[in-house]
Amino acid sequence: MAEIRNYTLNFGPQHPAAHGVLRLVLELDGEVIQRADPHIGLLHRATEKLAETRTFIQSVPYMDRLDYVSMMCNEHAYVMAIEKLLGVEVPVRAQYIRVMFDEITRLLNHLLWIGAHALDVGAMAVLLYAFREREDLFDMYEAVSGARMHAAYYRPGGVYRDLPERMPQYQPSRVRSEAEVRRLNENRQGSLLDFIEDFTDRFPKYVDEYETLLTDNRIWKQRLVGIGVVSPERALAMGFTGPMLRGSGVAWDLRKKQPYEVYDQLDFDVPVGRNGDCYDRYLVRVEEMRQSNRIIRQCVDWLRNNPGPVITDNHKVAPPSRVEMKSNMEELIHHFKLFTEGFHVPEGEAYCAVEHPKGEFGIYLVSDGANKPYRLKIRAPGFAHLQGLDEMSRGHMIADAVTIIGTQDIVFGEIDR
Repeated sequence: MAEIRNYTLNFGPQHPAAHGVLRLVLELDGEVIQRADPHIGLLHRATEKLAETRTFIQSVPYMDRLDYVSMMCNEHAYVMAIEKLLGVEVPVRAQYIRVMFDEITRLLNHLLWIGAHALDVGAMAVLLYAFREREDLFDMYEAVSGARMHAAYYRPGGVYRDLPERMPQYQPSRVRSEAEVRRLNENRQGSLLDFIEDFTDRFPKYVDEYETLLTDNRIWKQRLVGIGVVSPERALAMGFTGPMLRGSGVAWDLRKKQPYEVYDQLDFDVPVGRNGDCYDRYLVRVEEMRQSNRIIRQCVDWLRNNPGPVITDNHKVAPPSRVEMKSNMEELIHHFKLFTEGFHVPEGEAYCAVEHPKGEFGIYLVSDGANKPYRLKIRAPGFAHLQGLDEMSRGHMIADAVTIIGTQDIVFGEIDR
């Protein structure tokens, strides 16, 4: 009789964010996973090392490219760490703009997650629905920074510029008739805030559409309920944060527990799961989208009624306005020094973390008094989640490995750094 041996299989690429950058080696007994060994480092770009040779402000665009579906949240932790070392006060209006764009970013992330997760499990339509909404959110990014994805909008001391008074419009062309352009430009007649407000009015209905497609769908429940169960104790022990931790029933959210910027002045709830399985994590993230929408609406209302500066007036840290720079010798020198040499950060170390869509995203920054970091360490939430993949998938079928990769919401930009 032939002996039965476990065999090893290279699995994937399956998830759209693991496009050839995750080598998952599965040890199988028949179709049951005995062990899952993720091989990482295939997207390693030495961000932490590169930061040591760039001025503080030059490293901001590198942050966008870490978790490349949650761009502004990465920047946020980085600029907060610099501000902590510098002791710079951020204007309140800039804090509200940052919080608003953090939540817009959370929607961007969760929309990609729900589309990719559903696609992995076999529901095609959700991805198309989710990308319809992402288009509007990218337009908000573009209106404010000029870039649809890698915005580089947050700066030490505030944000790059105030919210624009008018939205970019679609123009008639050979592929778009005037009637279609009029329809597309309907909600773009006012300012960016008007456009965002219009989006917050529409968005709850869109979330209802996703829930109609998935929440009570029996195939979706068969594929998610009871899969990848993590107890609260194990979730804490493995260093899970964000929806991965809250899905297991631990009510830990940095926006509530360690409030930064203006989160303590906003009204929102933190959804918490009960069973710690993929289905609970799905429900947590869907509810997070609704709560983010609430936060964005509150920020819009506040920003409407409270004009003011959006970046610190300390010209050693933030550039002067273009008008001042072109008419005043001192301001020209400030501008030149800031963009060539950068600013010098006092000696010391700081750790700043934000409630990133995937969990706790932290930046540990060490300065030796120079114009560039002595050392930068990035605490990526996905890194801790990926190490839990082995434990979560043991005893499950190959098909469930797909679901577990989807529920972890993994992006390799931040894992490999």
